[in-house]
Amino acid sequence: MARYFNGKEIELLAPAGTFEIFKAVIESKCDAVYFGGPVLNMRMMRKGYNLSHEEIIEAIAIAHSMDKKVYVTVNNLFSEEDVEEAREYLRFLDGVRPDALIVQDMAVLELIREMELTVPIHASVMMNVHNLEMIYALRDLGVSRVVTSREMDLQTAKLLGQRSGMELEYFIHGDMCSVHGANCYFSSQVFGMSSNRGKCMKPCRWDYRIKRDGYVYPAEYPLAVKDMFMYEHLPELIESGITSFKIEGRMRDKEFMVLLANSYGEAIDSYIDDPLGFDRTVDSKELYKNRKRDFSTAYAFGKPGLTNINRRYEGTGKFYSTGKVFSTPTAERELSEERVMQLRERLAEDKQTKKTKPELAVRVNNMEQARLVLEMGVESLYLPGDVFEPDRPFTKQDIKELGAIKGRTKLYLGMPRMMTELHFNQYDHLLNGEKLPIDGLMITNLGAIRRYRGAGYPMIGDANLNVYNHLSAGLYAGLGLTKLTVSPEMTMEHFATFISRSDLTLEVVAHGTPALMYMEHDLYENTEVMEPIGEEDNQFVRNDVLVLKTDKGENPVYRDQYGRCHLLFAKELCYLPMVDEMSAMGISSFRIEGATYSTEELRTIIAAYQAAINGSKTEEDLLGGLKPVYAGYTLGSLQFN
Repeated sequence: MARYFNGKEIELLAPAGTFEIFKAVIESKCDAVYFGGPVLNMRMMRKGYNLSHEEIIEAIAIAHSMDKKVYVTVNNLFSEEDVEEAREYLRFLDGVRPDALIVQDMAVLELIREMELTVPIHASVMMNVHNLEMIYALRDLGVSRVVTSREMDLQTAKLLGQRSGMELEYFIHGDMCSVHGANCYFSSQVFGMSSNRGKCMKPCRWDYRIKRDGYVYPAEYPLAVKDMFMYEHLPELIESGITSFKIEGRMRDKEFMVLLANSYGEAIDSYIDDPLGFDRTVDSKELYKNRKRDFSTAYAFGKPGLTNINRRYEGTGKFYSTGKVFSTPTAERELSEERVMQLRERLAEDKQTKKTKPELAVRVNNMEQARLVLEMGVESLYLPGDVFEPDRPFTKQDIKELGAIKGRTKLYLGMPRMMTELHFNQYDHLLNGEKLPIDGLMITNLGAIRRYRGAGYPMIGDANLNVYNHLSAGLYAGLGLTKLTVSPEMTMEHFATFISRSDLTLEVVAHGTPALMYMEHDLYENTEVMEPIGEEDNQFVRNDVLVLKTDKGENPVYRDQYGRCHLLFAKELCYLPMVDEMSAMGISSFRIEGATYSTEELRTIIAAYQAAINGSKTEEDLLGGLKPVYAGYTLGSLQFN
């Protein structure tokens, strides 16, 4: 089955959570169905869902007999243990020949190359593809279709599709996240349940209050977005040149999914048959009546702002696929001596005989912090591509000034987490002109590797590349990265196993308040639109910093120069007690995320880590006398086994 408009194929892609749902959905007006198998996919939370090996084989046969397609999701991050399971699973899938696999982890691309498999690959939305260079880079690695970033508007999708010639897939209906794909670490840090490994506990759906400037605002569910609804905009989707129109809903029930697939399929057929006489609203009322949340067109036509935030059914449990609330507000776990001792003992099991002295790296937010880092002789200084307000981005003159006084410190220029074509033009001009006095680039996305690997600057990989296993690490190293940051989501066992199996230069984010969520959605708009309902100062950060508050704590949210929001830890990440054990395992660099500290606070933290690295820290207590600046210390995901 295939649909065409002006000679270009259009595919309606529907989800199925079980084999029974698949058998119903494949009979609907869709062209293709996607589902997960028994392992390694992003929907592992609901018992009885996903298909067995035998059901996958039968589903493919049924679909192909109807001239329809099947895509299998192998779209979570792999631990070292998962890598071995993945080899067997991928060999099985290559043999039964689905029409493609939908993948997130770069390890899949490496395994397919290594095992000489031929099954087609589609890049999952969790790869967060958002620029032309990323599409080119994935094409170079054998990917034939890209699911676009959820924040991509239709005009950008049209441009990228036309210029790349790549098939693009775009979400048109269903549950959306408020955070950029694979850039949400909240669930893993609080529950040890990674949203990038199919186990999200959905802290985005908690009931929050917003505080700023001493006032409390009635935001209620400021991170809970509405469901995507593009039914009335099928002409615009088709005009954009997108190949595949994707419905979300692998955890939804059979009747609901059949309703969606038939409504969208019939509307597409109607438009193809008579575009001038097309009625956009034939099934609008029926879809609205059966909605799970209220509807939005999300980022399809530009930034939606607060109109994208849902309040209907929030907090009742009704909006969840399971009918149950996944989680309630939960505090980040406090660092404890007992857990530190457990970690030390586990990490010591994989101690390497050859140990080199690790280095210290600090990411700053302004020139005052940067000068301090140079003054203290820190080995690496990172200038961010995303600078928190009210500070402003580092200028070329700033870079030259720091380069002139950096001494033995290595100076790295960072890039924004999300790079648009405009950002690439800006960095092109900066990096292709006069040689900058920097020692390398901090890379945040696959596209930047492709674009700048010939620019003459060494490249290191930031944490949001989500390196979770030795295969993805090796792939990035093969593309030219000289140092990689370990995934911030690793639990104790995953961390220990990965480090012990990798011989690459690795860095860990060891201290500070790194971002738990990185989003296009501007939370500060709440304080500009809503009237306050009370007065209350922030507990740990300046009052001009927005805070998301529950009865379990306050998470500060900083806005960068692009208007993007970074929700941070309430507590401070602190690996100081394990510096010796981590360095003995082979960690080459410890990073302090220093953006939110005053210079004197940062000075104290740097001195503590320098003392630990040099073996001269005091043993008056677990932390050598270091005191938290914010709500306490946490070990993040290392709290969990």
